[in-house]
Amino acid sequence: MLDFGFDKIALIGAVALIVIGPEKLPRVARTMGHLLGKAQRYVADVKAEVNRSIELDELKKMKTEFEDAARNVQSEVSQAGSAFESSWRDATAGLTQGLGSSSPDGATAAEPLAAPPPTYRHPRKNWRLKRGATPQWYKQRNGIRAKAQSGAARVARFRPPAVKG
Repeated sequence: MLDFGFDKIALIGAVALIVIGPEKLPRVARTMGHLLGKAQRYVADVKAEVNRSIELDELKKMKTEFEDAARNVQSEVSQAGSAFESSWRDATAGLTQGLGSSSPDGATAAEPLAAPPPTYRHPRKNWRLKRGATPQWYKQRNGIRAKAQSGAARVARFRPPAVKG
C-alpha cells in the first residue's frame, strides 16, 4: 500500500482543515473512516474468496488422486483374489478327488463339521439397580423385609377392616 509517515498525515490534515473548515472536518473524517473500513472489508472478502477457490481446486485434485488410488487398490485386490482362487483350486484339487474313496470300514474320509459354539446371551440384569450383599432367598426364608414402606402405607396395610353396621 501507500507509505504514509507522520509528517505526510499531518500535512494532509492541515490542508483538510483549511479547505473543509473546522465545523465539517469531524464529519468528513468519520465518513472517510467508514469508507476506508468498507474498502478494507471488501479487499479481505476478495482475498478470502480467492483462497477458497484455490483450496477448492486443491481439494478436487486430491479427490481425483484418491479415487485413482482406490481404483488401483481395487484392481490389485481383485487380481490377488483371482490368483488366490486359482492357487486354492490347484491345492484342493487332490483333496476333492480323494473324498470319493472310502475307508475299509465303509466310512468316508470327510467327517461332518462340529456344531458351532452357542452364542452369547446377555443376562438381562439391571445394572442400575442397587443390590445388597444378602441373597434374596435368605431374606425370604427368614422373613426379612425386602422393601421399605412408609409409615402411612404400613398403617393402611395393618388397619383392621371396617365393620358395617
